[in-house]
Amino acid sequence: MPPIHHHTPVPPSTPYTPPILGLGIDTGGTQTRWALAGIDEEIIASGTAEGLTALHFNTSEGKQVFKRVFSALAATAGTHGILQSVRAGITGFGENTEHLQSTLAKIFKLPDEQICVGNDVEIAYHDTFRPGAGYLIYAGTGSIAVYIDEQGQFHRAGGRGYLLDDGGSGFWIAREALRHIWRLEDEYPEQWRTSFLARTIFQAIGSADWNQSREFIYQRSRGDIGKLALAVAQAADKDLVALDILKRAGEELARLGLAMCKRFGDKPIAMSGRVQELHPVITESLRANLPPEISFRQKPCQAHFSAARLAARQLKTL
Repeated sequence: MPPIHHHTPVPPSTPYTPPILGLGIDTGGTQTRWALAGIDEEIIASGTAEGLTALHFNTSEGKQVFKRVFSALAATAGTHGILQSVRAGITGFGENTEHLQSTLAKIFKLPDEQICVGNDVEIAYHDTFRPGAGYLIYAGTGSIAVYIDEQGQFHRAGGRGYLLDDGGSGFWIAREALRHIWRLEDEYPEQWRTSFLARTIFQAIGSADWNQSREFIYQRSRGDIGKLALAVAQAADKDLVALDILKRAGEELARLGLAMCKRFGDKPIAMSGRVQELHPVITESLRANLPPEISFRQKPCQAHFSAARLAARQLKTL
């Protein structure tokens, strides 16, 4: 009698189900940062892309850049799972975000109601304070102080743009350095050769020739100009002018916090954004220009993670 073979049935393999994802986007003039979170609000991926501002939406060329950057983000998100909600904070956008929302909905192939667009600093505030609890000074390419009260009302000090103010921002720091360098050249041509700050700035620009500086200042993006603040910070430990510019940046940023205190009373103040990472003297100067009884702390700039978690919460309502 032939042997009887017993075969253990093999259960069918479970088909892979891609995770449902929320995408958080934090755009600034220098860089766009993004993160993906699952329905449990855990971050599963993050990265960076080209910087953007509201000004990109004002020209046809800028709109193409906008669509290119966000189309690439949509493609990247698709490699990690099924994108179902987007929370975007985009610097410079005001109240009228309907057109932007519909544009993003088309790019991400989602219904309008699954796209939430706001200002980048609004997301950063929620990442730092509960409404009514404090003031956020945010300084990157631009600068602003934000307060969201208990009723959810958004209040600002500064954030008026680089042509009018943006005191203490990366752009402001770069502009102050270039202004000093070229005013000194008016009086003492070739003086830049003895200035560590000027040599560092010109190395970043690529030349000490005025035509090269002019082209850089007037043809490049404000984000590119803001990056020259890195050169100012690099020079600060060897150049008193550079150090003074950074100290004055701290004073400018403190002014924003003090403006909020005058309007809404003393509350804790937090500093966020890339400017705080340039050099310790900036936040030291900021702290020194605030009353000692006001609590002050630095907050790592992680608004894209906060935006991703907010997008993930929306997944639970779909």
